[in-house]
Amino acid sequence: MKTVNTIYVNGEFVSPHGTEIYELINPSTNQKIGEVTLADVIDTRNAIAAAKAAFRTFSKSTVSERIGYLTKLKTAIEKRKQDFIDAMIEEYGGTHQFVAMSNAHTGAWFDSMIEVLNNFEFERTINAASVRLQPVGVVAIITPWNASNSSVASKVATAIAAGCTVVVKPSEMSALQTNVLMEAFHEAGLPKGVINVVTGLGNVVGTELNENPGIAKISFTGSTAVGKSIAKRAVDTMKRITLELGGKSPNIILDDADLDKAIPMAVYGAYMNSGQACIAPTRLLVPQHKLDRVNALAKATAESMVVGPPQNADTNIGPMVSVKQFDKVQQYIKTGIEGGATLLTGGLGKPEGLEEGNFVKATIFTNVSNAMTIAREEIFGPVLCIIPYQTEAEAIEIANDTPYGLAAYISSADSERAKRVAAEIDAGRICINGFSHDPMVPFGGFKQSGIGREYGVYGLQPYLEIKAVLS
Repeated sequence: MKTVNTIYVNGEFVSPHGTEIYELINPSTNQKIGEVTLADVIDTRNAIAAAKAAFRTFSKSTVSERIGYLTKLKTAIEKRKQDFIDAMIEEYGGTHQFVAMSNAHTGAWFDSMIEVLNNFEFERTINAASVRLQPVGVVAIITPWNASNSSVASKVATAIAAGCTVVVKPSEMSALQTNVLMEAFHEAGLPKGVINVVTGLGNVVGTELNENPGIAKISFTGSTAVGKSIAKRAVDTMKRITLELGGKSPNIILDDADLDKAIPMAVYGAYMNSGQACIAPTRLLVPQHKLDRVNALAKATAESMVVGPPQNADTNIGPMVSVKQFDKVQQYIKTGIEGGATLLTGGLGKPEGLEEGNFVKATIFTNVSNAMTIAREEIFGPVLCIIPYQTEAEAIEIANDTPYGLAAYISSADSERAKRVAAEIDAGRICINGFSHDPMVPFGGFKQSGIGREYGVYGLQPYLEIKAVLS
């Protein structure tokens, strides 16, 4: 059994003042694999104090110095790729396919911020005035279990590039991954207090970060419900916020798309990270007159996918992160069946031979109305909804008929047509004919999918305050 009994404050591994123990459970077996001692309010205040003290000096660091720090962080974190892969598989059941891909690109977060710094103007002139962009202050970074390392790395890289210091509150469910991160941060050798990590509960550590006036900005990735709570509390001390929240992303298959390519890709996309991904395209919009063909392709693809132990190289879908999440997904499947959608494949219960873990069958509903619960709420599991449409205009209307607006996907043989449709979609990031990623390109959501943007120059700007000096 593994034990995590330190946090990282002011450049040192310290025993938490908090005494509450959180049990780490392997979701593939539901067996206990470790314990983590959780930080409390006093630990959080100590971390904030360390970050505030460090900010006085670090905020005056040069661009060259920050590039050096980012380079050291990249080197230290990339050395631990295999440790991250092993921890992610064991701790939350991420498939080897997914976590290997995820950790292959960790260094890109630091490279992208180095590129931004090489071209960014922190001082500009407007008429007779000087306009300076200066670091906002101490940043609270709050991240989820399903993309812990990636979220922490991208946010820390942005904060360091801006000249901010940070207090990181990762999910308590990611304690093994966090322990590797803390060790890498320490090895990078940044000045004491620049990076602090306190693993604790949201209603304890998260609340203190949200309410403490020593925090100038919160960068949060997680559910829309928690994001709303953070925004409400942050206003009392006028904290700046960046919120990357939930999604119910549409995948529009236009009538000229190659179904043999687009549909299998759509199913694999919906099941990315075992369906536990905010950007997963879980609403598949297809022409009504091609529905039978789509159903056949989608069913065959889903039934060919391997649901199983996440450490196996051929596994496509691993377990849900917890019993609670498994039960939530089962309830949504039941709701879909009772709500009149056609169950194409999958359904209730666990796949044969996987009864000990939190495994969900690869599930597809077809003939789904966009008004159904399963089409409107984020399920966070391997459940795909196929929604037919009559015209391109109706497809756009359905795609936008959602409280979310994080991502969208479009398939078409005509790239210009796809771009015209993309111009009509209310989403922060849209991919055409596939799944693309670029750490220099802004990421974030419309509507209830968030506030602000991350990555690249658009992600750096919210970590800076604008000061104008007129003479």
